[in-house]
Amino acid sequence: MSRHRIRQKTLQLTLAALCLALGLVLPLLTAQVKEIGDSLLPMHFAVLLCGLLCGPLYGLSVGLVLPFLRSLLFSMPPIYPNAVWMAAELAAYGLVVGPLYTRVFPKRLGYTYCSLGIAMLLGRAVWGVAKVLLLGLQDKPFTWEMFLAGAFLDAIPGILLQLLLLPPLMLLVERLKQKKGL
Repeated sequence: MSRHRIRQKTLQLTLAALCLALGLVLPLLTAQVKEIGDSLLPMHFAVLLCGLLCGPLYGLSVGLVLPFLRSLLFSMPPIYPNAVWMAAELAAYGLVVGPLYTRVFPKRLGYTYCSLGIAMLLGRAVWGVAKVLLLGLQDKPFTWEMFLAGAFLDAIPGILLQLLLLPPLMLLVERLKQKKGL
């Protein structure tokens, strides 16, 4: 393996660890009011950023581990069923946003919005399926109205914040990479 490839892998691993740490810490800022944390989606931000910066495998890994690690460290979210369906959703975000951003769409501001939008829709669909399955095991209903409210209406502030912050941040990252010749 070449030195450049080793440096690139080390950078990806370091950035993924940083995103994991960000995903652990950001919810602490909203922990006092559960509804605010549920609306601002701080863990989602960290996983989407990881997928954009590091690619699908790191995004998938961070998304899968983050809810369980937060649950073990801070008792939030509860491991079952919340951390399970969150892990499915976040893993989908991390897995999908990476290749869309790096391989499907050119790395331009408008296409970053497309990558995020598609990843958010697919992640929320995975969340809905996981929630239906896990609540079904407990004979609890999960209606279409509950899905729409939980996946979209309650999440509007977090979705807007992600769409407001992540594309310009990635534009800055791409400019810095060009400047440094990476």
